[in-house]
Amino acid sequence: MRALIALATIGLSLGLAGCGYNALQQRDETVKAAWSEVVNQYQRRADLIPNLVNTVTGFAGQEQKVLTGVTEARARVGSIPVTPELANDPVALQKFQAAQGQLGRALKSLLAASERYPELESDRNFRDLRAELERAENRITVARSRYIEAVRDYNLTLREFPTNLTARLLKFKDKAQFTSGASL
Repeated sequence: MRALIALATIGLSLGLAGCGYNALQQRDETVKAAWSEVVNQYQRRADLIPNLVNTVTGFAGQEQKVLTGVTEARARVGSIPVTPELANDPVALQKFQAAQGQLGRALKSLLAASERYPELESDRNFRDLRAELERAENRITVARSRYIEAVRDYNLTLREFPTNLTARLLKFKDKAQFTSGASL
């Protein structure tokens, strides 16, 4: 009887060790960390916008339509509640991406309009803000790439045997993935 209990304990331990639960948790945390970095980088870009708009307004106030478009796009982005759960909801993630894409397009219009004003282009503050905005866009690209990779690894782990059995039992779901969006 003791041998049977010992054998059952060993079998249960081996079964639990190979169930993939820990791998699922690790991949899920990696996705959350990558998502946080994406959000941080988008916020960094959003924080630069008021200074950029103010600088452009001082030189090119007649570009009111472009300035209003940037301000409204930033407001739309700010109105979307950004939580870790957003990454689990494909519809909410799509709305987030659409708002970020619209902001990216508005910023492109603003930068294109600024090229019509040589005195603005020569302003050191504007050049610094533009360079910082470009760095922010690069960081967004890197953060999105890391997120995409983390989601790919997570979703792949959900499909691997025997982890897929544990994932089904515990109702783990695929994470939503980014689609192509607008950048500067």
